[in-house]
Amino acid sequence: MKKALSAAATLAVLLAAVLAVHAQARSAAEAAALKSLDEYMAAFNSRDAKAWAQTLHYPHVRIASGQVRVWQTPEEYVRDFDFSAFAERESWHHSAWSKREIIQTSADKVHVAVSFTRFDAQNQPVSSYESLYVVTEKDGHWGTQARSSFAP
Repeated sequence: MKKALSAAATLAVLLAAVLAVHAQARSAAEAAALKSLDEYMAAFNSRDAKAWAQTLHYPHVRIASGQVRVWQTPEEYVRDFDFSAFAERESWHHSAWSKREIIQTSADKVHVAVSFTRFDAQNQPVSSYESLYVVTEKDGHWGTQARSSFAP
């Protein structure tokens, strides 16, 4: 009986240690994913297309406006986006996260339900959208791999 209790206690301690390591890995992944999203928004607001493209992983997928777009490289992504045209069309000056809710996490992938708001030059809201961002870790770098957005 004592051996059985000792084995059960040892197993409980090992299980607790494994769960603690797993929780620590999840916490680190979540912090890295949110930091990556901060970098994404900062690069977007700076209108630096190359820096913005570097916050993504490739192939990069965006599902929006009834289409699935896939970019294979950062250069392709930069080529396909015109900040000036976007700003004029949307009366856009900058954007900000309204909400970021982590809904699923593994050691190398985090699903984040986000809301963001676009603002004009007078800091007045222009539009708000909800999206799902899939943020992944590749070669020690966290970046957005895919987005499903209700934004046009």
